[in-house]
Amino acid sequence: MKKAILAGLIGVLAVAGAARADDYPSHPITVIVPFAAGGPSDAMARVLAERMRVTLGQPLVIENVTGAGGSIGVGRAVQSAPDGYTISFGHLGTHVANGAVYKLKYDLVADLEPVVLLPSNPMIVVSKNAVPATSLKELIEWLKSRPSPPTAGTAGAGSGSHIAGVYFESVSGIKLQYVPYRGTAPALNDLIAGQIDVIIDQTSNSINQVRAGTIRAYAITDDKRLSSAPDIPTAAEAGLKGFNMTLWSGLWVPKGTPKEIVTKLNAAAVEALNDPAVKKQLESQGLEMTPKDQLTPEALGARQKAEIAKWWPIIKAANIKVD
Repeated sequence: MKKAILAGLIGVLAVAGAARADDYPSHPITVIVPFAAGGPSDAMARVLAERMRVTLGQPLVIENVTGAGGSIGVGRAVQSAPDGYTISFGHLGTHVANGAVYKLKYDLVADLEPVVLLPSNPMIVVSKNAVPATSLKELIEWLKSRPSPPTAGTAGAGSGSHIAGVYFESVSGIKLQYVPYRGTAPALNDLIAGQIDVIIDQTSNSINQVRAGTIRAYAITDDKRLSSAPDIPTAAEAGLKGFNMTLWSGLWVPKGTPKEIVTKLNAAAVEALNDPAVKKQLESQGLEMTPKDQLTPEALGARQKAEIAKWWPIIKAANIKVD
């Protein structure tokens, strides 16, 4: 008798869940971006949200929840109801590195459902204009010659800019003094003002300032030059081999979100990424579009797990951690 009641209850819940999925979305969706407004993550999320609104028929509202390298914003998403109305936007730093840096109260893999793998962002080595170097080789020499460690802006411990800085230290033999911000947008403002020396930044965050001549670029961390900035050499071309790093991004939802809703969100994101206007906007920021066969929840899940296996040992060896 109890088994029959339990089976009936499960059936009712399944039907109710299906009904919610059929009706989804019936009101605005919140996209939690775990960094400050105006930064590269915020910019990408807003471009995608505007186009996804057309497909889903409801607004996608960006909520910037900053702090602790993005771990506070991701935690907010993890704790939200698994109903498709809260989306977690993040990248290599927030959804991979933070698991090795912070004592999180959630599991980055077990507590989130992947939705879609978003465009990637090679990093770029940039400095304030007062730095006299005109090449990556000269920059490294200048950094090494400083009487005290030169300052490098980051979006917090374990962020993409922090990991890239540590990686840069390891391959170049320099030592940096890290200055944490609530995102790379405010860090970039201080670089322009000459308050810090360098950032190993997301290309999409710095490229417009490079073009405007307010900061100086030396190399990108990809194995090929960007079509949107063909005059900037790769790190290998500039004489620093082995300095390759791509900051990919993605969308996740809380664990337990109905599969039908994940499918709807994925379809809306894929449609947005295939829109020529959206593609042009993102590529102009220096982003590399995701191959079409990788625009699946499974591809994002596989990438996340592979990157955890790659980066956690590196981060732990560098003793990057926050209690």
